[in-house]
Amino acid sequence: MERVRDVSQLPKAHLHLHFTGSMRPGTVLELADKYGVRLPETLTEALTSGEPPKLRATDERGWFRFQRLYDAARSCLREPEDIQRLVREAAEEDLKDGSGWLEIQVDPTSYAPRLGGLIPALEVILDAVDSAVRDTGLGMRVLVAANRMKHPLDARTLARLAVRYADRGIVGFGLSNDERRGMARDFDRAFAIAREGGLLSAPHGGELTGPASVRDCLDDLHASRIGHGVRAAEDPRLLKRLADRGVTCEVCPASNVALGVYEKHTDVPLRTLFEAGVPMALGADDPLLFGSRLAAQYDIARRHHAFSDQELAELARQSIRASAAPEDVRAKMLAGVDDWLTA
Repeated sequence: MERVRDVSQLPKAHLHLHFTGSMRPGTVLELADKYGVRLPETLTEALTSGEPPKLRATDERGWFRFQRLYDAARSCLREPEDIQRLVREAAEEDLKDGSGWLEIQVDPTSYAPRLGGLIPALEVILDAVDSAVRDTGLGMRVLVAANRMKHPLDARTLARLAVRYADRGIVGFGLSNDERRGMARDFDRAFAIAREGGLLSAPHGGELTGPASVRDCLDDLHASRIGHGVRAAEDPRLLKRLADRGVTCEVCPASNVALGVYEKHTDVPLRTLFEAGVPMALGADDPLLFGSRLAAQYDIARRHHAFSDQELAELARQSIRASAAPEDVRAKMLAGVDDWLTA
């Protein structure tokens, strides 16, 4: 009988984790109590019971409900020390799951009103990342994400700011929120600014809408990674294009099921992407609302898609290769993957 290894000990990179969504449930409850924030009853029940809230974002009402819960959690972050706590705890959770490198995604405009403005908010976040790296030893960087629901000019402002702070640990530029709103091409100039400044392009696509969304990210935003990208499985030619170009899809299996993109775990096309040669980096997306962190995504691949330990190791390698980690960090992590297989 083949030995089943502990996936939490498998070295891996975490490339799809949203800032607010990374919080521990207990932290949200403590901060809500501290600041007198009245959380939605469904969120409080989910956070206290350990069961994720019932979500379905395949229609606009469902997405609005998801955003309402997310915004309620974000409203509990009021002071720089709250940001410090969030980032440190996110790093601690990743380390427990075997992550050696984390790229956390954030739209600093969401925190600017309470932290003194856009630039102060970004500096608070980057300071928190620096502290977490020192305190935990985890390699950690930031991906600044624009919001599809806002004007493309706002995205250009964020792109310029991200480039300005690239030497402080910003490695990429993304585009998040409901992909049914805001055409990718409307944000092409923002992504050009980011790419010209040396940042990788990692927009969301191919989650709530189909393969055309992924193609738009490739054609209009010149994506080097795609947030989610699972709907590419519906188009064999697009799969080949992703594989040939080595564009990594940041696949979040638990999130896909929680939001109703797929009905059950076995429906998520991990096998289809993997066997087509599309690189993948498994991610937790928003563990606060979806109830599972990074190692659990590898468990899903094992339990629901029959990934062997050798195949799980290859998924880990793909995540490491797609990261912005320095070469020496990548080499050490890749060696750790080999050690995991031979131990």
